[in-house]
Amino acid sequence: MAENAKDMTVVVTGASGRTGRRVARAAEAAGLAVRAASRASGFDWDDRATWADTLSGADAAYLVYPFDVGAPDAARGVGLLAHDAVRLGVRRLVLLSARGEEAARPAEEALRESGADWTVVRAAWFAQNFSEGPLAEELRATGGLVFPAGEVREPFVDAGDVAEVVVAALTGGDRYVGQALAVSGPRLLTFAEAVAEIAEATGRALRYTSVPVREYGARLAEAGTPPEESEFLLDLFEQLLDGRNAYLSDGVRQVLGRPPRDFADVVREAAAVGAWTPGS
Repeated sequence: MAENAKDMTVVVTGASGRTGRRVARAAEAAGLAVRAASRASGFDWDDRATWADTLSGADAAYLVYPFDVGAPDAARGVGLLAHDAVRLGVRRLVLLSARGEEAARPAEEALRESGADWTVVRAAWFAQNFSEGPLAEELRATGGLVFPAGEVREPFVDAGDVAEVVVAALTGGDRYVGQALAVSGPRLLTFAEAVAEIAEATGRALRYTSVPVREYGARLAEAGTPPEESEFLLDLFEQLLDGRNAYLSDGVRQVLGRPPRDFADVVREAAAVGAWTPGS
């Protein structure tokens, strides 16, 4: 960790989100002053006029683009925010990206072209996607998960590990500047195997049902997902769930000097707090 880390102020975008709140917590534990950036605090990715008040006087920032880093407007948003940050003296920027997502590369390039001291963290599918958000809600409510993943294998990564890697990159001086760090969990699992491990931890008879991607689109429409958002998600699933990510990355060990947390450990922790308890 950089010697002056305790004097750093870091802006955390998406501070109430899956990784943002964990980055904020890890940054505070490391002695950094955290400036949470969300709509609740007056920061809005869609309103450039809100950015300066959040960025002014900070030393570093964690950037997580809302919805997805590969969204059509992500490169423009990331590029503008990165340029504004550099102009305001915030040169150290870490962007959350995704392993294997080609649509995310323009946002990464926009960060590189900003003049910032940048690092990109390319994460595998979060283990917490099963315990937080729509997939967890479906498992709680129906006892099952319908998803277009087939038998593809994924090295589900702990979002807490991602947060620790981000904070290490923010506080590591020049060590990780100009690098793209790929992070994953320690083993490959199919979605069916992941749900089976959740079932074992909870004692519930949970089931996984795979459907074709386009059939899944009908479920999104029934849930009220806007057509343009649905089409983006379907294209994303077709890309990311084709087997291209069925390999392990060593970013967690490289940065933190320890193995990544196993999916089973994350599941046991989530089950203990009732993540999949009906009605919770």
